[in-house]
Amino acid sequence: MAAGGFCKLPNGRVVVALNLPSPAAREGLPGASADVRVLVHAHNRARALTRLRNLGLRAVYLRGNAAPPTPDEVTAVLHHPDGLIWRTAPDDREHGLPIAAVAVPELWRPIRALLRGAAA
Repeated sequence: MAAGGFCKLPNGRVVVALNLPSPAAREGLPGASADVRVLVHAHNRARALTRLRNLGLRAVYLRGNAAPPTPDEVTAVLHHPDGLIWRTAPDDREHGLPIAAVAVPELWRPIRALLRGAAA
């Protein structure tokens, strides 16, 4: 099951973070098959998941709050005009560290780049 979590903002909105398999790996396409960390800014958790489902990511569920977004992730998604971004998820299994403790220099990308890469 994919790790994920959420945090509620002072204005009542939420930021949902999910680790999902890359669409390229899911469809058996060649290329990077690492998991991706997706961040969604929405009015509530249900709307955040609906935004992902409307983009074609059908089997997306949020169970529990095991991997909530870090403060840096919240800042990144709030400053993006779409409120929906992703990057390759850090592999915490080999380091034995929580997701937030692993430094990832990769920049956040708009969700269109992820979906365009899977369709190509």
